[in-house]
Amino acid sequence: MHTFLNYYDGRDVAALSGGVFETINPTTGQPWGIFALSAAADVDAAARAADLAFNGEWGRISHTRRGRLLMQLGDRIWENAERLAALDTAQNGKIYVEVVAQIKAMRDWMYYYGGLADKIEGAVIPLDQTSVLNYTLREALGVVGVIVPWNSPIFLTVMSIAPALAAGNTVIIKPSEVTSASAIELAKLAIEAGLPKGVLNVLTGLREAGEALVAHPAVQKICFTGSDAAGRAIAARAGERLVSCTLELGGKSPNIFFEDIDLDQAETGVLAGIFAATGQTCIAGSRAYVHTSIYEALVERVVKRARAIRVGDPMASHTQMGPVSTEAQLRKDETMVQRAIDDGAELLCGGDRVTVPGCEGGFFYQPTILQNSAPSSELMQQEVFGPVLAITPFSDEDDIVAMANGTIYGLGAGIWTRDIKRAHQLARRIKAGTVWINTYRAMNYASPFGGMKASGIGRQNGIEAINQYLQTKSVWCELGETIADPFIMKV
Repeated sequence: MHTFLNYYDGRDVAALSGGVFETINPTTGQPWGIFALSAAADVDAAARAADLAFNGEWGRISHTRRGRLLMQLGDRIWENAERLAALDTAQNGKIYVEVVAQIKAMRDWMYYYGGLADKIEGAVIPLDQTSVLNYTLREALGVVGVIVPWNSPIFLTVMSIAPALAAGNTVIIKPSEVTSASAIELAKLAIEAGLPKGVLNVLTGLREAGEALVAHPAVQKICFTGSDAAGRAIAARAGERLVSCTLELGGKSPNIFFEDIDLDQAETGVLAGIFAATGQTCIAGSRAYVHTSIYEALVERVVKRARAIRVGDPMASHTQMGPVSTEAQLRKDETMVQRAIDDGAELLCGGDRVTVPGCEGGFFYQPTILQNSAPSSELMQQEVFGPVLAITPFSDEDDIVAMANGTIYGLGAGIWTRDIKRAHQLARRIKAGTVWINTYRAMNYASPFGGMKASGIGRQNGIEAINQYLQTKSVWCELGETIADPFIMKV
């Protein structure tokens, strides 16, 4: 068993109540870690530390120096990628080599936002009152609460904290109770990199801790990644205090394959869209739409490949798909697949648990493909968040646009075709925050990412993200000698 405390104000701190909770390794199904069970009092203590840092040393550091410190944190993340990845894999079962690569990429995020830190500029407003100097300042908000899920803990945390810190805010991270360890280690690396204590803080716990963070009066913004139901609740609670939210929520993304696409490319595109990361990603291409002229051929190939995916220990080099992250998620996968079959869907492969030698207690589920699901069915409308694909034929372009847009979500979409004119026309018609053409799951620190409809509010990545952690102040200065008499009106 591994034991972790909260980490705020630059030190390890037990929950003030003395409470703890336990986590499970999904590969073995056995207890793995013990963490501090935070509540409102712990949030208050961390918020005071974060607020003190914001109004103290962190607030006095120059923009350029702040950016350099973020770059140094990026270096520490790179240097410790293997250790951080081992923690995440032990907690969520994600393939180790994939997690290492993902965490190493976070150095680029820190460098990008470190470079933007001293590019934050106001403007001089050209007024018709020539004796008045009017200019704007772009200032940090204060303490930012960041709540992240369990599927890609370090990746999603850095996507949120990098622009927040670059803008000059301080941060309290509330990681998922499933994957809390790496966030604590990340905060400790921030101290090693030279960030002042109180700038990056971590509180572990269950729902009570997250709710207290959202409600705390010192917290000026909430950045949340997770389900749309939780996002709605957080936005409502934050709205009561008139603080803003950036919400990256669920998805039920369409992945569309036209008749002119190469079958080898299409096969890879379908598999990468859904079975990478065991389907536990908000942008999973969980609805595959295939043109009728290639439908049978592509389905045959995809089913064959899905059956051959090597499910096993995520630390093993030969493993292609690890376990789902929690027993609750495993039950959800099973339940939604069974309901889809009961509703008339045809199971083409998978649909059952997998027993892995040496990991008999693990939460393993077969790569699963179904067809003939009704457009209004639960499987086509709701996020499974597991290795479950619904595949459907289409023939008409207008029909596929209607089907693609036919859910409450709008996070991502894939279009596979050699007809570039058609691809760009469809990209405009599909309601999604990101549209990939002849690729899938591509992401970069410089390109905005976020959802439409129930998939979220605001954008992460790119310059657009840093602006969401800033507020504008307008400053007026009369340079002339005469002060206008308020009782003499000028027209």
